[in-house]
Amino acid sequence: MPAPLNAAYADVLDLLTIMPEGDEAAVAAIRAHDAKLTKPAGSLGQLEKLVEFLGRWQGKAKPTLDNPMVTIFAGNHGVTDQGVSAFPREVTAQMVANFTAGGAAISQICALHEINLRVFELALELPTGDITREAALDDRMCAATIAYGMEAIAGKPDLICIGEMGIGNTTIASAIYAALFGGTGADWVGRGTGVDDAGLARKADAVDRALAFHGDELHHPLAILARVGGREIAAMLGAIIATRQQKVPVIIDGFVATSAAAIAFAVNPAAIDHCIFAHVSAEGGHAKVLQAMGVHGLLNLGMRLGEGSGAALAAVLAKTALHLHNNMATFDGAGVSTSEG
Repeated sequence: MPAPLNAAYADVLDLLTIMPEGDEAAVAAIRAHDAKLTKPAGSLGQLEKLVEFLGRWQGKAKPTLDNPMVTIFAGNHGVTDQGVSAFPREVTAQMVANFTAGGAAISQICALHEINLRVFELALELPTGDITREAALDDRMCAATIAYGMEAIAGKPDLICIGEMGIGNTTIASAIYAALFGGTGADWVGRGTGVDDAGLARKADAVDRALAFHGDELHHPLAILARVGGREIAAMLGAIIATRQQKVPVIIDGFVATSAAAIAFAVNPAAIDHCIFAHVSAEGGHAKVLQAMGVHGLLNLGMRLGEGSGAALAAVLAKTALHLHNNMATFDGAGVSTSEG
């Protein structure tokens, strides 16, 4: 019989169980205004739904995007010792410096579209345990890292985009998905940083060995996070929890970021109601996990970059949608008839 869940997670479980609901009165007010705009009802499709999403979770009949933020959580992984990545884990810190210097794709997207960018470095000098032979994190460290991720709401953003950076973390995400939803490593792994066929086989094997090694210890979503997860994934889970408590809407990025949402979903499916999923990653397992959670990706651009890039592009759409909602003329104001005459 598996051991009970460590008491270190008591507060996390409480926060994932008792959480605010969305504001349907705000949504009704948004729909009423939308009906007055100079366009056929529903003709802006998902753009209209994006405004409703913002209003529902901000609790505002007039939602705002005055302080949107992309948060990147960066961590390193011991499983890279298994040859699962095309790059060494030193690249994680190098890319973090590139984010800060403005040279990365996400840096340029944020600069162009006036979205704040914040990077959380998670003990990059101390990789997690190699999941094929030990736990990634002990329970206390995992719970503390979840709590650290809750700091993402500092600065009072009105929208948070959640992304990550971590060499080896597509293997980690695949292990989480296999533990949560079943299947083998081969069912979930993709090419990640661009590994060749031999590298892909090593990834699948690493996931299978991790699942076998941890066995009955993978009995609860939070135990799965500690045993085969990573610091950046734990911190992203913390950000998802904190945003719900503070009623901040969330856009989740791709394959790896979704694994944090999957942990929350597995504890309480309603825990991700305040999240939308930016895109369907080119990593094949991403579409599968979105389907398992009953959600869909807003975009499908064949992207697999990570670093919050897809989420930032979805935020650009949200900014556009809100601008249209606030600035289009109404039928009365423009003198446009709403019926044949």
